[in-house]
Parts: sequence; C-alpha cells; structure tokens
Amino acid sequence: MTPIAGRPILTAAEMRAAEAAAIASGATVESLMTRAGAEIATAVRRLCGASSILVLCGPGNNGGDGYVAAQLLRDAGVDVRVAATTVPITAAAIAARSEWSGPVEAFSDAGSAPIVVDAVFGSGLARPLDSALAGQIAALVDAAQLAIAIDMPSGVATDDGDTLGKVGEFDITLALGAVKPCHVLQPGARHCGEVRLLDIGVALASDVTVIAKPVVAPPGPDTHKFTRGMVAVVGGAMPGAARLASVAAMHAGAGYVLLLGDAEGAPDALVHKDFSNAALDDPRIGSILVGPGLGRDDAARSKLDVALAAARPLVVDGDALHLLDLADVEGRSAPVVLTPHAGEFAAVFGTSDGSKIERAREAARRSNAIVVFKGADTVIAAPDGRVRISPGGSVWLSTAGTGDVLAGTIAAMLATGIDPLDAAAAGVWLHGEGARRLGPSFIADELAQAMRAARAAS
Repeated sequence: MTPIAGRPILTAAEMRAAEAAAIASGATVESLMTRAGAEIATAVRRLCGASSILVLCGPGNNGGDGYVAAQLLRDAGVDVRVAATTVPITAAAIAARSEWSGPVEAFSDAGSAPIVVDAVFGSGLARPLDSALAGQIAALVDAAQLAIAIDMPSGVATDDGDTLGKVGEFDITLALGAVKPCHVLQPGARHCGEVRLLDIGVALASDVTVIAKPVVAPPGPDTHKFTRGMVAVVGGAMPGAARLASVAAMHAGAGYVLLLGDAEGAPDALVHKDFSNAALDDPRIGSILVGPGLGRDDAARSKLDVALAAARPLVVDGDALHLLDLADVEGRSAPVVLTPHAGEFAAVFGTSDGSKIERAREAARRSNAIVVFKGADTVIAAPDGRVRISPGGSVWLSTAGTGDVLAGTIAAMLATGIDPLDAAAAGVWLHGEGARRLGPSFIADELAQAMRAARAAS
C-alpha cells in the first residue's frame, strides 16, 4: 500500500487505455485480475489480521478482483464470506468466481461482519445505483468495524467524484493501479476515507497528479532579504485582509514584505508605504498580491490596473477577481496566479457541467494563468494542461481570512522565482499543513503565524 501524494491521477478512460497497453505488451485481463486480487488480499490481511471478513462482489471485473482476493484470504486461513449482487458477466470475473471454493450468499441475505470489503462496482460507473442495493451496501458498511472499498466506493462516479445515490462511509479505499479523480474530488473523496495505492503492474503517465510536499530550498549563505523574495501587497478598503496576507507571506519565507496603502498594524518587520502608481516599479519586487480586502469601487479598480500593468509576477485574489477582465491577463508576459473560490470562479469564468479538473484546466487555458480553484478540494491548473490536486484540508479552514493567508503564502512562493505552478502548489500545501498542525477551531491570524511551522516541515 502506497500513499498517493505526488502520484498520477487517471480517468476511467485513461485507466482502460493503460490496461489495454499492458495487455498489448503481453498481460491478459486474467493476469491483471490475479495481480489485483493478490495485492488486495495482502493489504486486507495487514489491515484486518484474523478478523472475519465479508467480501461484496458485483458482476464485473471489480467483483472478479473481490473473488480472487477472497480465495487467497481463505487459503491463508482467514474466515471469509462472499455475497454477490448477481452472477458475473465478464469472462475474467466468471473465471474468478469459479475458483472461489466457498459458498456465495445472496446479497439480500448477507449479514454484517467486522470487516466489509466492497468490490461491487468500480471504475467507470455512470448510472445511479438501484436504491435498495445502495441502501444494503451502505448498511453493511456502516455496521462494520472497518470498511474497505476496492478501487472506489460503490456509487461514486470515477471522473468527477459525484455520488450516484446513497454511499457508505469507508475507512480505507484501495486504489487499483492509479489514483482516480473521485479519490481527490468532493463529494466522492469524503466517502473514500484514507486512500492507498496498489500496484497492479500497469505503466502510468499523466499530467494530473496529487499534490505532494514541496521541496523549498532554505536560504543559503549568500542569501539576503531580496533574493529570498520581495512581496508587495496592495491594501484596500478592508486593511485587515491585506495585513493577514502580508503576515502569511512573511512567515512562509518571504525576505521582505511591502504593504501598500495601510499605515498601521501587523509586525514591525512589515514595511508600510502609501500606494502610488510608481510604488510597484521597484525592480526588486518578486511578486505582487492584489485583491484581499481591496474593495470593488473605482479606487480598487485603479489599483488593480496598476498591478496588472507592472511587469512582475502577480497573484490576483478576492475582490480583484470580481473586477478582473480576462483580457487584462491573457497577454501578460509575467506569470499570473488566480485564486478563486467557487463563487469567484463562476464570476470570472462562468459555469459548466465539467468536472472541477476540466473546469480549472479550461480556465487556465483561457486566461493564460495558473488557476487555483479553491474549496474542500483544491485544483491547481496551468495553461499547458498540468494539474495538481489537493484532496482536502482541515474543515476548520472554513473561517474568515484563511483565503487571504493562502494568497499571501502563494505570493511568497511565487516571489522566489520558481515555476508558477510549483509556487501555487507549494502555497496550497503549506496552507493545508499549517491548518493540520493547528487542529480545531483556529482563526486566520493563527494560520498566518502557522506558515512558519509549515515551512519548516517542507
């Protein structure tokens, strides 16, 4: 079982193509199923010890994986029962069931067990489950001491993380071969529990990956405050937001933070200056942040125009997103990072029926900018199609000001001169790590301070 950080994410179609390539190179459906079942059995034994296990099998190859795993567990002396929704319908699953040496219980008659393994429906499910079947699965899952999903919980759509009816709450999901979008996109991800990857011998490649801990170099012996990165934050109508962003940038590692247009508060190390059209001309500025607490009046629009005109890497957040014309960033030579939550994303890019990955990717292409589509899951997309996904952070991030902290953290990373997508992903990871370290019921001021500990962990 492998943690999923940094791993490629494949859609159902991409996974089928990867399996087809493996078969073209000499594997068979049956050999892949045998490998998957063996990996499942090994993982389940590690997780469950000698506890009694109920394996729920569906009609397709996911059910076939379940039969293979069940037989291997039975061979190892584990008390295993199998319940099936119906008879297998694929050749490989039929063969796997024929090798199962125990009885097969009718699904409707299956009693609960300490350990439940869901191998009913896997990748590619596109239609809602029968409500009675979904209820039965959920009841068995909820009654178990430990619930394990094979590849994904039955009733979760692979590519967009949607739920197709009632879905149980699993403790662990064993992803077969590759991470799928539903493992990291809400609402599906919340039903998966902890996701671990099983290697089934299929070669994988994708430009969409799970976010990983960044490698952010510490200052060297020749480093000074400007080479560490100078961040200029444009203040506005609600100065507290810009101060939060500034403090976050400082604790995330920026060597010099300049707050324009707010003459009070925050640490003494924060440099305050009046905002002017010339204030952003300093060539030492590594990045500019505009938007937190900016306001949406003519004065705010004027400040945004000045920031857009400056030839510096730029983070656009909050109010500035509501004032933004995409034409202002499409042809910009210096990198731009846009950080919308769902409402701001709709205001800038409109709405569509695509997955969050597809929408973020298209938004990045249209704007020629890095798009950090925030939420319980955060999708970070680049114009060239690369995507990084943060599966979800602390639920306590749902408090005022945490978005300002994220914007300041990203600005600090961008000011170092690293690849803009890497800078945005590093900022998102640090933000989540800081929240994890704080635990419950923190406020944004504490989160800004926590960027110091998060940076130390990177």
